[in-house]
Amino acid sequence: MTEQLRLMAVHAHPDDESSKGAATMAKYVDEGVDVLVATCTGGERGSILNPKLQGDSFVEEHIHEVRKKEMDEAREILGVQQAWLGFVDSGLPEGDPLPPLPEGCFALHDPAEAAAPLVRLIRQFRPQVITTYDENGGYPHPDHIMTHKISMIAFEAAGDPEQYPEAGPAWQPQKLYYNQGFNRQRTEALHHALLNRGMESPYGEWLERWEKMPHRLERTLTTHVPCADYFEIRDKALIAHATQIDPDGGWFRIPMEIQREVWPTEEYELAKSHVETTLPESDLFAGIREN
Repeated sequence: MTEQLRLMAVHAHPDDESSKGAATMAKYVDEGVDVLVATCTGGERGSILNPKLQGDSFVEEHIHEVRKKEMDEAREILGVQQAWLGFVDSGLPEGDPLPPLPEGCFALHDPAEAAAPLVRLIRQFRPQVITTYDENGGYPHPDHIMTHKISMIAFEAAGDPEQYPEAGPAWQPQKLYYNQGFNRQRTEALHHALLNRGMESPYGEWLERWEKMPHRLERTLTTHVPCADYFEIRDKALIAHATQIDPDGGWFRIPMEIQREVWPTEEYELAKSHVETTLPESDLFAGIREN
């Protein structure tokens, strides 16, 4: 009998799972794969980005509970399981010089200690594949960078019975990927597709900013997962995070038929693998299904 396939996606905040790899997760759920989202923080210090909810005193005073409820709704839409690691949002520091991070926040923890609950979760869920962020965090939010750090530690430590012995029997995941859905190739393809059709593109300023972030240009896209049939589920899950997304904003200005025609995949960078695989891939479980 083929062993049940399991995928774990490690994210910094509620809403990250819906903006990074959501269609991929929905696709695998539909195929019978067990999918678990590990959410590192509660998003307590996240800004209210939806202008329709800005100034809402209830939302502002109960942001932790509100974001938890949003996560519950998104989880149901995607059909995934979800677990909180229990850390406190670090916020995104702004200013010059940058202010210090809040005491006790996720990003100030020792990474080896902060990896412990993730090691425990990996050993309990036993995923063959884990997705997370690259060393830049996808973008340099301190919680995203810390998510990368603990994911890298936990990926290897979970399989070593001498490390974190209190976290349960060892389990070694086989592959680890970086989410690279916000890549220049995709952005340029959609940008030019819109302009060629005589439509406005929301990506012009994105591409200008990309020139100032050279680290974003160097990533290797090893794996393109076809998941266009699940883009609508992705969008519904993202809209469920009402404090974080404006349903009338730029996220949703690209007609679905253009997205499906021009760029029908979500992209990943294979960072670690304990199985043989041939690049490029179209399946996060390539090399695992065959074995």
